[in-house]
Amino acid sequence: MIKRRLLFYLTLISLSALGSGWDHARAAPASTAQATPLASTAQAPIQRLTDTLLTIMKQGRAVPFEQRFESLAPTIDQAFDLETILHASVGPSWAGLAAVQQDQLREAFRRYTVASYVHSFDSLDGIRLEVLPDMRATPNGEQIVGTSIVAASGDTNALDYVMRHSDRGWRAVDVLAEGTVSRVAVQRSDFRRLLSQGGAAALVDSLRAKARDLAGS
Repeated sequence: MIKRRLLFYLTLISLSALGSGWDHARAAPASTAQATPLASTAQAPIQRLTDTLLTIMKQGRAVPFEQRFESLAPTIDQAFDLETILHASVGPSWAGLAAVQQDQLREAFRRYTVASYVHSFDSLDGIRLEVLPDMRATPNGEQIVGTSIVAASGDTNALDYVMRHSDRGWRAVDVLAEGTVSRVAVQRSDFRRLLSQGGAAALVDSLRAKARDLAGS
């Protein structure tokens, strides 16, 4: 159960790197983060995300999907910099898109991202979600916040959130499974393939269709 849930999660969550040239999945962290006021706040958005996920997991499918979606969406907005992630996923062609296309992509990307979480974390099943106490610093100033998904059997899978600080505070810019498997390359490849084949409309349609499937399954 826990392994299938984790693999499904990694397939669906819409995250990408910010185009810094830093390979999170292969690069070793520079050091364990010191407990400075700035660094310590990097864990806060992920703790809120974990707490909210646990809440909707306890509710389960007895609560309508859309209601769980609305409960989780604000936490997703606080935990991830979806705007910057979307820009990086689309790539240089973002600047050439019409304003209406950019707005459609923002809406579709956000809905798909939230729907992916709601679908993947839809029941408790004895699962525990934990934010690990220690963070790891990368050479470019990011912080890696570790979490674990613990099954009722005791089996544990790791999910690490790569956090970057901006004027809006700490936001996740990538997710690593078991410390190495990054969503960066797949996300970027999928988005740009769709854009090359059918433009912004193809990407919008794909994200909307996937979100509908998640809500209805």
